[in-house]
Amino acid sequence: MLRVHFSELDLARLRMAIRPDALWETVLSFHRLRENRAENVYGEWRSEARNRLNGEGRLLAPLIPSRGYFPDFLTPAEGVIGCDAAMDALHATPAERLHAEIDRLPSARALPGWIRGLAQGERRPLDRLVTVLRSYHEAAVAPYWPHIQARIEADRAARGRALLDGGADGLLSSLPPTMRWRAPVLEVDYPVDRDLELRGRGLLLLPSFFCRRMPVTYLNPELTPVLVYPVEHARSGVPAQPRAGIAPAPAAPGQTRVLGKLVGHTRSAVLLEVGGGCTTSELARRVGVSLASASQHASVLREAGLVHTLRQGGAVLHTLTPLGAALLRGGVPVAPARGVGRQSSMPVRSTPATM
Repeated sequence: MLRVHFSELDLARLRMAIRPDALWETVLSFHRLRENRAENVYGEWRSEARNRLNGEGRLLAPLIPSRGYFPDFLTPAEGVIGCDAAMDALHATPAERLHAEIDRLPSARALPGWIRGLAQGERRPLDRLVTVLRSYHEAAVAPYWPHIQARIEADRAARGRALLDGGADGLLSSLPPTMRWRAPVLEVDYPVDRDLELRGRGLLLLPSFFCRRMPVTYLNPELTPVLVYPVEHARSGVPAQPRAGIAPAPAAPGQTRVLGKLVGHTRSAVLLEVGGGCTTSELARRVGVSLASASQHASVLREAGLVHTLRQGGAVLHTLTPLGAALLRGGVPVAPARGVGRQSSMPVRSTPATM
């Protein structure tokens, strides 16, 4: 178990990542890639990603073992800005840090020559690592970025509501069952027993599409505290949705009338009122229909890929998917952050064996 110790200052500095982290998702996806599971969430992605790769997995495997520790420098804080910024930060990793963290790999003595050169601070192997990691990201993560962003933004919407309703206590209490808030300590299911003292630095909560079962964190207590935790997945494994906590762009001029012709005026009103997120009860009240009717309309829109639904306790939270938001804007898509993805923010890190 991991015990995260909060002070009043830490609670004041508790925050959610503003968007998916490009390199956390990349590294954690590499764990998922090597699993052999017949499943809905990652099964189809795994098959497609393997077909796109061209030897990147073989090169990365010694540096990112299938279980346990992998070097902290692989997931710099700049990952929430985008892939380009993250790769630049990775390329700027000091030689002494490369050596210290690679030396902690269980198989350090049997590493390939280029990784041993990387550990000695040689720049050419570092160039190679950035190239290989970027190539893997482009093949396995970037094509699915809208789906990754959708699921994470749905989680952010739920956490944002919990924060508005109950403050930091409400947010921490709303986290998945693998994390339990017993003030002033957050207990986290974890493969080893340890304590993380925040010491007034606060904590960054980072929901992740490719994190499975147990949360992940840096082991080095001097790094900025981050807790990466798995988001809830739809059984279909194909999520989609917009930036949480931010209202979508209003419908284009004339779009409301056109939408009414396309999906019906009531369903069009439902889509418009979902906005940045609402429960079924709120939706029924906003549109002026019964609870059963609101639920039925939301279900149809969800099946059409326009709305995403996340269950939170006894209620459900509906939010727009990127497709739903684009429909409201008249078909104008949301452009991904530069270097993040295309359509188609401790040195031993412990990760679960079946992460």
